[in-house]
Amino acid sequence: MQTRCHLSVLALKQAEKYGEREAFTYKDFGGSAWKTMSYNRFALLVKQASNALLNLGAKPQETIGVFSQNSIQYLVTDFGAYGVRVVSIPFYATASEQQIQFMINDAQIKFLFVGEQEQYDKAHRVFGMCHSLERIIIFDRSVRISTHDPAALYFDDFLKLGEGLPRQSEVEKLYREANETDLCNILYTSGTTGDSKGVMLTYGQYNAAMKANDEVVPITEKDRIIQFLPITHIFERGWSYLSFSEGAHIIINTDPHEIQQSMRETHPTCMSSVPRFWEKVYQAVKDKIDRSSAMQQSLFRHALEVGRRYNIDCKSRCKRPSPLLAMEYKLMDKMVLRLVRKQIGLENAHLFPTAGATVSPTIERFTHSVGINMVVGYGLTESLATVSCDRENMPYTIGSVGRPINGLEVKIGENDEILLKGPTITPGYYKRDAINKEAFTEDGFFRTGDAGYIKNGELFLTDRIKDLFKTSNGKYIAPQMIESLLLVDKFIDQVAIVANERKFVSALIVPEFRLVEEWAKDHGIAFESREDLCANPKVHKMMMDRIQTLQQQLAHYEQIKRFTLIAHHFSMESGELTNTLKIRRPVIYKNYKAEIDKMYEEN
Repeated sequence: MQTRCHLSVLALKQAEKYGEREAFTYKDFGGSAWKTMSYNRFALLVKQASNALLNLGAKPQETIGVFSQNSIQYLVTDFGAYGVRVVSIPFYATASEQQIQFMINDAQIKFLFVGEQEQYDKAHRVFGMCHSLERIIIFDRSVRISTHDPAALYFDDFLKLGEGLPRQSEVEKLYREANETDLCNILYTSGTTGDSKGVMLTYGQYNAAMKANDEVVPITEKDRIIQFLPITHIFERGWSYLSFSEGAHIIINTDPHEIQQSMRETHPTCMSSVPRFWEKVYQAVKDKIDRSSAMQQSLFRHALEVGRRYNIDCKSRCKRPSPLLAMEYKLMDKMVLRLVRKQIGLENAHLFPTAGATVSPTIERFTHSVGINMVVGYGLTESLATVSCDRENMPYTIGSVGRPINGLEVKIGENDEILLKGPTITPGYYKRDAINKEAFTEDGFFRTGDAGYIKNGELFLTDRIKDLFKTSNGKYIAPQMIESLLLVDKFIDQVAIVANERKFVSALIVPEFRLVEEWAKDHGIAFESREDLCANPKVHKMMMDRIQTLQQQLAHYEQIKRFTLIAHHFSMESGELTNTLKIRRPVIYKNYKAEIDKMYEEN
């Protein structure tokens, strides 16, 4: 059962409830062994962090920053800050010096907590240009501190400032003063089109979100949650806090590249993720099946078909499967589907919230068919994550983003824009009065910038309004929908659609090089570099054939007529991706202007 209380005392309340029970599984920075931490130990560290912050001079509603990968120290810092009404501002561990300097100065951050050497080095280099910044506090003890840095402090030395809880009476006074209107976090958006904006999130929003999500997400203290997304991301942050409030065991995965190995080692029952994770799983499973014998392929396809009829045709519509189908599914699950889940460490799969981008219907059908309960949802930083999600014991439709959570008013405005009002919606952007006026309608609804519609109580997205392209022939194109179609293919790793003010749709495609290289070798195609591979006519024809198959369902004017294979990945370092791995179209179009122009040259 969920513990409902102000976020400032949640760690303490859970310790009173669960005591020495294990709350977290984690690894030390640079470590290989999994460790555990009890609720009691976590609550004590949180109290020490609160006391240490007061000893450093932190005051209510002043700001700290956390610039780190996921870690147990990150959570201790956040909850320690909440205990003394200090605003915690998370930075992505991959943020650039320019980005962190902007955020530190914009929010007047006083103390910056950093993870490893890379984050410390960046923070140290911008320190002199951030006049509000007094201290850099380092989680990883192996970080080498500059000899000219009297402001740096290791996290364990920081905690010693709170040993014995010397300021606990003041901390408890601040617990009593905690309220719903205080700022809890400022989360800076990743900025696909312009400068980052700080989204203000209050304790009242968190309280409303925890209550509303508890009513629709069946997570319990028996679950084991693994963190895949950065805690900086509102989806992972909200999901982790919800899980903690329910008494679920939280597995902290520090390196997202190790997620599948971590899953196999720790056996989670739940995980929040973005669609790209499941696209990779689908591609890996499909590739393995494609390499199997004809008999194994036939068995797998039959098992998937049985899984589809059981989980989608029946369960998703809240219909009882026939005894024959139930028996057949039980057999196929034991022989095939359970083995697929075990391969990715999900032999105890419970539920898997997925949001952050368009979920391909192919991926959604596959995931449900193999017996993984993908809970598709929709949300924004400004709505404190969940706007809508699939609900247990209520019908859901493949392609929808579920039903709006309780307490949130959703309506469709001009240009089919989704508008929101309710207790989970941000009061606005930090120090951005002009933008705030544009962000809300006259009657107080937040403008999401997403287009969609409601049918039978379910919300469906069509596209980002600002992302809609208009071809020179006057046809509107939804690029994200086309991109999600292509990303299902195992040979495609990244894609950016081009169409605005152009006479037809084209694409920049980054191949999945390992598989394309294998295919080229199998077909006797010689190449010395990825550039050679991307320029090869046979590779181009193979990719075009696959694209034509994928886009059969599209209208003629939506179909890709030409594409260019790119030999290098879109990256955050080049500015082509945000910290949440969304593509920045203006940057990509600028960086690949020559390649794009060539696709539109007359033959």
